Amino acid sequence: MSDLIEARVLKGFRDFLPEAEIERRLLTETLEKTFRSFGFVPIDTPALEYAEILLGKGGGETEKQVYRFQDHGGRDVALRFDLTVPFARFMAEHRSELTLPFKRYHIAKVWRGENTQRGRYREFTQCDFDIVGTESAASDFEILLMMRESLRAIGVGDITIRMSHRGVFNRFLTRLGLSGKSVEILRTVDKLTKIGRDETLSLLSEIAGRPHGEEILSFIEPKETFEATLATMTAAAGGTCPETERLGTLRAFMNDMGVADVFVLDPSITRGLDYYTGVVYETFLNELPEIGSVCSGGRYDDLASLYSKDRLPGVGASIGLDRLIAALEALSRTNRTPGFARVAVACVDETFGGRYQSIAATFRAAGVSCEVLTEPKKLVQQYALAEKKGARWVLVAGREELENGRMIMREIATRENKENMSLEEAVALAVAGLVR
Repeated sequence: MSDLIEARVLKGFRDFLPEAEIERRLLTETLEKTFRSFGFVPIDTPALEYAEILLGKGGGETEKQVYRFQDHGGRDVALRFDLTVPFARFMAEHRSELTLPFKRYHIAKVWRGENTQRGRYREFTQCDFDIVGTESAASDFEILLMMRESLRAIGVGDITIRMSHRGVFNRFLTRLGLSGKSVEILRTVDKLTKIGRDETLSLLSEIAGRPHGEEILSFIEPKETFEATLATMTAAAGGTCPETERLGTLRAFMNDMGVADVFVLDPSITRGLDYYTGVVYETFLNELPEIGSVCSGGRYDDLASLYSKDRLPGVGASIGLDRLIAALEALSRTNRTPGFARVAVACVDETFGGRYQSIAATFRAAGVSCEVLTEPKKLVQQYALAEKKGARWVLVAGREELENGRMIMREIATRENKENMSLEEAVALAVAGLVR
């Protein structure tokens, strides 16, 4: 017994039992359906990349969190910390094989060695969607709209998408003579909701001096309306510029479509990663704002330049699946089910295993999930097993039933038996139950 290895999982990593994994799969299926409805297509990239690929523009705290090591060939490699940087490498390698603008989605695991908390782990799943090869305001708006539609499809309730523009912030800092400290200032402002106003002011004062720190805090405070905030940002940037015009155009798109109430212009939204160059945004659940952003992103027009001489402007967003599920659980909005099979075929006589599978195949062909129970236990035990697995019906057929083609369908919830049914009638009953 002393030779047994203790079964344990690394901190920040998790196993998923069927009930939880089914919930995750159902959510990702809903997201994929939404992504495809907008014309986005799936891709995949390796979990492991050369470290220089991932760290070329990651910057800041992210670089400290990367899982980095030498592989057996002595190569400097790292696990991807997000899906955007590998996507930039992907575009540089496959540009000639793709039609631009290219609209992709990618749902996969990423790894960061950060402190764990509710909805935040060291291994987690991101759901990314991007448009590359265009600088148009229409592409910015489509990403914003798809963020809204994806979360609506999942049923998270009311959301607020808070957005800003890194370019406007940079113009403001240039007017203050702080352009050389923009990266440090943007990262500090990005921590505002985590550390509070006083601590943010203290850090900004260390970087830029107290007066400038006060000016920056005043700049990032949103006003009562989108339009009022945009006017303040325009003045702080030194007047109308392409960046403020882009925000105005996006607002017009929102008004035209009747979705303006979801979006708030908030200059404190900066995003911590260095590769963002334009519009940036974060999404909050109105019923649970304290869990943080569940969908974030922005425009990154220069990221691919690290790997290609071709300019490949892009815009995209990422849904943090694990944080989103944590939020749904807190709001009691999960829709977990113990299993997929709607019908279980009882094993009355194990010598009829082939016949039972044939019956199950008929249910499946009609769109009804069906599982064949494989051990000839007492029927009451098989009923209990089917109930635990989440089946609604149990089909019972022994030698006599199989010979005359008349079977029993037992409804688990009511304990009611519907006897003397043909297979066609049993399938029709199960199909009718799918739409109730």
